[in-house]
Amino acid sequence: MGTVLEVLAQEGDRISAGQALVRIDARDLDAKHSQASAAIAEAEAVRRDAATQAGRIRALYADSAATRAQLDAVETGLARADAGVRAARASSAELAAVSAYSLIRAPFAGIVTKRFVDPGAFATPGSPLVTIQDGDQLRIVANATPDVAAGLRRGQRIDAVVETRQVVAVVEGIVPSASGNLYTINALVSNAGGSFLPGSTATLRIASGSRRTLLVPQAAVIRDGDLTGVTIRSSDRDELRWIRLGRISDDMIEVDSGLRAGDVVIVPRGSVIVATRN
Repeated sequence: MGTVLEVLAQEGDRISAGQALVRIDARDLDAKHSQASAAIAEAEAVRRDAATQAGRIRALYADSAATRAQLDAVETGLARADAGVRAARASSAELAAVSAYSLIRAPFAGIVTKRFVDPGAFATPGSPLVTIQDGDQLRIVANATPDVAAGLRRGQRIDAVVETRQVVAVVEGIVPSASGNLYTINALVSNAGGSFLPGSTATLRIASGSRRTLLVPQAAVIRDGDLTGVTIRSSDRDELRWIRLGRISDDMIEVDSGLRAGDVVIVPRGSVIVATRN
């Protein structure tokens, strides 16, 4: 905890990973650093003295001029001195780790969406300082019944729609929801180009069961305002037929009405395709 000295990022700023965001007053930590350095120096001096004493007694003991008790005493003193040095260095390392928190850095690249403090505010552990949003990958969260969730697996690719645009989402996880007999499905959508804004309306398309439908290539569809149609080839001539379209699936699109299985649909560049049920 400490007083905020600087806020180095503003709302709307695009920042990179590791960029400094908030600086907190660390003068008390600086004083503790000096104390830790002095403690290390003292511990090392005690160790040097203990090592010198141990060396002398070892030589005397080898010449039978010192007793075993004296040797054991200096060896114990040297071990304690070693432990004291390690403890002092560990305390210094712990202090260095805490000191790193005086400069808050961005854990990943993104956009600053909210700043909670200004210079002069008091920062405490657990209190938010800045919110960063990574828009390169978005998460769709949806609730589903157990029978639907049972057919999904982590890493599975499923269709999704974000603001009327079809995309592919990857299932991140399925967890029980707190609201009754439902499961929460988390799915990730790549957004490296920033095409979608966080908070956009999104829908997951999860297959359950099967059905038969009529499909034509999207390239064959002719659009005139709100009207959609295809060119049908018959034995004597080609004719434009208006149709009603349904869901899009990759480069194919469903036809809800206006076509029958077996109709020959003309696709640009002169090719034709027979509309069949799939």
